[in-house]
Order: sequence, then structure tokens, then C-alpha cells
Amino acid sequence: MKIRILFLIIGIAVGAYLGGFLTSQRVSTQYAYCVQSEQPAGMGSVISFATIEMPAVDQNGNGVTTSLDVEVVSGSGKTLTNVDKLFFWTDTQNSIRTAKSVAEQITGKNLNEVDLIYTINANATVIEGPSAGAALTIATIAAIENKSINPDVMITGTINEDGSIGQVGAVLEKAEAAKEIGATLFLVPARQSVQTVYSPERYCRKIGLTQICSFEDTAQTINVSERAGIEVREVANIGEALQYFLV
Repeated sequence: MKIRILFLIIGIAVGAYLGGFLTSQRVSTQYAYCVQSEQPAGMGSVISFATIEMPAVDQNGNGVTTSLDVEVVSGSGKTLTNVDKLFFWTDTQNSIRTAKSVAEQITGKNLNEVDLIYTINANATVIEGPSAGAALTIATIAAIENKSINPDVMITGTINEDGSIGQVGAVLEKAEAAKEIGATLFLVPARQSVQTVYSPERYCRKIGLTQICSFEDTAQTINVSERAGIEVREVANIGEALQYFLV
């Protein structure tokens, strides 16, 4: 009888320990998730704000647009992203870091006493991180300098550490998306106002009594401006792009 009671006491003690351990693990995991999803406690006051429309393509290759918000708040040099709005892929995070670095170089502003908060209002499958680099940089500069962005202009292109704008894909689809929301000027990287598109064509030949058909891709060079119905200009770097954006 005493042995049974002893085993019962040991069982209750072990159960209580495991229950407390598992509970603490669950609380810790939930807390970590909240820290990532919410703005940090003690967030500083908003100093300035900028919004820009960005072209992109969805998972089906269709041109779409989405908006990017950049807030400058008092802080200590942190770069923050709103993960409630978008799952930020690694390439998007890299583009944001480069955009901040280039913006700091161009404006000459020290960002050690402010935090930058980026919010992209789109589904994760829409945003292609590298191609949003130029727009991220424009919006960051506008927010830092507290200037408005011309809503009639949109841009696509990657951003490099020296401020140059690199080439991207699906320029025509993005130009068509810009046109659809009312933009009148679309800025593209150098040598991308003309695009080569490929369309499948059916070829058939007869061998004896059998007809054999196959599809081959035919290349066609198109003028993006003429095809999309929007003015298209090439820009080599952020400095060239800024003259169309900041008002």
C-alpha cells in the first residue's frame, strides 16, 4: 500500500512538472510570434510618411499594382516591416536594406535616430522583391525628405548599392498594369523600353499519309509604350528617376 502511494505521489509530481514545462513552451512560442507581428512597444512618434504605387506580376503572370507605405518615426536606426500585411521574402528584405542605404547616401541624412517602417499591401505571391527595389528607394527618399510622390508616375527596376537601376522581367505586363490604374508615365531600366516576347506557332508537315505538327516559339520585338498605351522612359539610376517623382 505504501509503495502504491509513493508511486502515486511521484506520478503527480512528474505530471505537474511536465504540464508546467509544456505550458511555458506554448506561451513562449506565442509570445515570439506576437513580437514579430506587432509594432514594438515604445514606438516613436511619426515624423513623416510616403506612399508609392508599385507594379508587379501575380502568380499567373498578370500585371498588378500594389501600394507601399514608408513611415519615418523617432527611434534608433531600426528597419521594420509589417509582417501582418505581407510575408517578406529574403529578396524583398535585401531590397529594403539596399534601398535604405542608397536613400541615406542620396539625402545625406543620418538615420541612426529614426526607424523606418515598410508596409506592402499585397499578397505574398504578388511581390517580386528585386524588381521593387527602385520603387522602395524612391519611397524611402520621399519619406526621409518629407516630400510628396507624383501619383501619375510608376517605376520598375532593381536597385544596386551605387544607386543604379537594374533590369527586370515582365516589363510589358507591368506597364499595362500602370496604365490600368491611371498612371501616365512608366519608368523602366535602360534598354527595356523595347521588349522581346515569344509566342508559340503551330507548324505541320506531312510525312506519307501522316501529318505531324509541332509548336515553336517565335520571337517578336515590341515597343512597350505602343503596346501598353502609356509613355515609357528609360532611367539608369535613382537620380534620374527622382526628377519625375518628387513634387
